[in-house]
Amino acid sequence: MKKYKASAACLLILLLILLVFSGCHDAKQGGGEEKNDSEKVYKVGIVQYVDDASLNQIESNIEKELDAKSDELGVTFNYADYTFNGQADDSTMNQIAAELMADKVDIIIPIATPVAAVMHEATEESGIPVVFAAVSDPVGAGIVESLDAPGGNVTGVSDALDTEAVLNLMLSAQPDIRKVGLLYDKTQAASDYSILTAKKYLDDKGISYIEANGTTSDEILKSTKDLLAEKVEAVFTPTDNTIMTQELMIYDQFIDAGIPHYAGADSFALNGAFCGYGVNYQDVGKETADMAVDILTSGTDPAGIPVRTLNNGIATINVETAQALGIDYSTFAEQCEEVIETTTRQEFDD
Repeated sequence: MKKYKASAACLLILLLILLVFSGCHDAKQGGGEEKNDSEKVYKVGIVQYVDDASLNQIESNIEKELDAKSDELGVTFNYADYTFNGQADDSTMNQIAAELMADKVDIIIPIATPVAAVMHEATEESGIPVVFAAVSDPVGAGIVESLDAPGGNVTGVSDALDTEAVLNLMLSAQPDIRKVGLLYDKTQAASDYSILTAKKYLDDKGISYIEANGTTSDEILKSTKDLLAEKVEAVFTPTDNTIMTQELMIYDQFIDAGIPHYAGADSFALNGAFCGYGVNYQDVGKETADMAVDILTSGTDPAGIPVRTLNNGIATINVETAQALGIDYSTFAEQCEEVIETTTRQEFDD
């Protein structure tokens, strides 16, 4: 009889333990979990597409802003356990999406168009909010219905490029230019609209152009050599992460041939290109984090939050490259919101 009572007591204790763990699990489902006397803990998934200077800068500033908002609001944004890099690989990005779904994160922040598209598709049924960073053409990529009314569970911050403004700088520095190279990855949806715009612009100006594409290091290196063989006088690349990751490999070839490279992000100039034009990626990171915090803490529906497009008028000039090419960019200050000078490095300073 005593043996039965002992077994019953053990069973009761086991049931109580299971109930406690079950309660803890349920507390993690959406809306954050409780910690330290009711302090909210939100699980934030951050997924970067690939390592490059601009995207690294965005991720760093997202994390800094989440930390600042955590202190301000008295909550915790746990991103450290849910931050990944897709390494520009579709299979890897889909695996990350599945893991984040299994972890029941409260929100996902994808950085760059390809990973935003994967996270959008993965979360459509679950409704987990997605706030993207640095998606150049979210409508064209099929990620949102419109910039003003995204619809669904996705919104974010666009780094849309003013392609005509970049090409205006090119003509300002090289008014007699007759042939331009267009270097980009044709599999990147982010490049499509800018390339179409560039072609129309050049056609209207009576300037010929040569297209060169690549998705791998070897292909990009070959495309670079092809453009040199065609004797282009300048090269334009939109906000293209594939080319960005290879800029350190190709920039000196353009310099040796006397060809300035104009591109759609400041990181290109940091990695050796003559001119990078576009948004401030520190601001992109901060704005993205602020949108995510608003959705998490106020329950705002992403469907009704307009996509934010930041000021796109900053020219970043690599002064070492400009000197090597002998290009005078003094007129750029009249055409840009700001001109920033940099030198060739791997990453931005924090």
